[in-house]
Amino acid sequence: MTELPTPQRQDIASLLEDRADRIPDDVFFLFNETVDTYAAFNQKANRFAHGLSASGVVDDEIVAVMMPNSAEFMYAWFGILKLGAVEAPINTAFRSRGLAHLLNLCECRVLVLDEQFVDQIAEVAQELTTVKTIILRGDAYAARKVLPMEVLDYEQVMSDQTSNPQRPEIDALERAMILFTSGTTGRSKGCVLSHRYLYHHAELIVRQFQVTKADTLYSPFPLFHADAAYLTILPAILAGCRAALSERFSASRYWSEIRKYGATVFDFMGATLTILWKQQPKADDPDNLVRLAWGVPMPEFAEAFEKRFDLKLVEVYGLTDAGVGVFQPLDEPRRPGACGKPVSSYDYRIFDDDDRELPTGEIGEIVIRPNEPGIMMNEYLKMPAETLATMRNLWLHSGDLGFFDEAGYLHFVQRKKDAIRRRGENISAFEIEEIVTLHPSVLESAAIGVPSELSEEEVMVWLVLRPGCSMSEPELITHCESRMAAYMVPRYVQIVEALPKTPTEKVEKYKLVERGVTAATWDREAVGTARTISA
Repeated sequence: MTELPTPQRQDIASLLEDRADRIPDDVFFLFNETVDTYAAFNQKANRFAHGLSASGVVDDEIVAVMMPNSAEFMYAWFGILKLGAVEAPINTAFRSRGLAHLLNLCECRVLVLDEQFVDQIAEVAQELTTVKTIILRGDAYAARKVLPMEVLDYEQVMSDQTSNPQRPEIDALERAMILFTSGTTGRSKGCVLSHRYLYHHAELIVRQFQVTKADTLYSPFPLFHADAAYLTILPAILAGCRAALSERFSASRYWSEIRKYGATVFDFMGATLTILWKQQPKADDPDNLVRLAWGVPMPEFAEAFEKRFDLKLVEVYGLTDAGVGVFQPLDEPRRPGACGKPVSSYDYRIFDDDDRELPTGEIGEIVIRPNEPGIMMNEYLKMPAETLATMRNLWLHSGDLGFFDEAGYLHFVQRKKDAIRRRGENISAFEIEEIVTLHPSVLESAAIGVPSELSEEEVMVWLVLRPGCSMSEPELITHCESRMAAYMVPRYVQIVEALPKTPTEKVEKYKLVERGVTAATWDREAVGTARTISA
């Protein structure tokens, strides 16, 4: 099958416009009952772009989007890029202090919002320093009653103009997206990603997974995640094939959607494969067109999964800051415990704590350096100190521990940084502790990850109560649920008299990890464990 030529301009909007010119009638985007050809999708993105321009959005301005997966999210994303502006997709689970932090960091004037998140914005409206206009998908009249900003109806913003809007010449190294990390060593950081970064990852997916026009790439993950955005949607555009999204991951409808869309490639992360594997086996499990599924982590039952569903599983390694630069070669057998081999555009090494390279087989920090410009993040948005710390000695420090084997395969061992990985989400222990400690009965706290039966980790929080105070564990959970994303809310709570600390008063979390969950630990998924504890 003939490969589509690479456009001369390598900004993302130009890539879409090129495909709309070359293959206008080919189907591109599938979502529920939406079936957009390349030409139709491009025109709808143009309509949003012209309407957004009427709101005064200009080149390089950051526009935030807080929506669930939807056709409207997609039109907004590409409409923003068509003006030379920068998209900042916001994790829809964020609320309270964390949500205000993200929006203020972006200094966005315009926020594209879905009506189901109006209450979350209303909670922090007085803390938002720059948001002046809300473009709302839903009941704009009702939203105006609770939001102090200008509220515009999404459908009314959509212009009648369908032509490609004029925009300034865009350097491929200029920023195109602000994608937020989980804040694994503090508050969430905004990775500034260039057009070249996004384009390069589309190229890598197409090349490494041998994507052609015959493929349909499917993702059940949200568009504020790399997996759905630049690792599914953009490779589909580059290859001129189809991209299909789900509203959210659902084990019960997963395979029916795979069949409905004719998906040939899908991505997985977190507990996805475990949840699918635990479903009751069916006679039609292998009845699908999927040839390849990629992601992390690779489960022990990978071979049995491949046989049951008649597909191939491959692993990768990457992080938003540095990009995805390690892939399992399709023409080589899987090596248990290995992520794959680095591609030529990145240089991967293993360093000790003093940034000295370690020999093959020794465990140290995974560090990365690009061999081409623009294929790693430009910086952390407005965080120069954090940017310099991560990029010290001209190498991006991943915060992950690993080693290389004799065959050149990278093995991931564990995280070095203070983070918890739960069901595909990287969670900042710092942000959990910050919110837990806001409870008036809590003196101090420490959040850790403990093993989960679904793979990866569950959140466990250890806390010390203030003298003379009392609190029940469900009371703490209620406190957390109103202030943090649902995936951050602890499953396990352990109230203790004191936390183990170093002489410099740093919590010795490794000791808490060693203790883990015991018979005395409160589990919110258990029944009848409510109790009140006093200090």
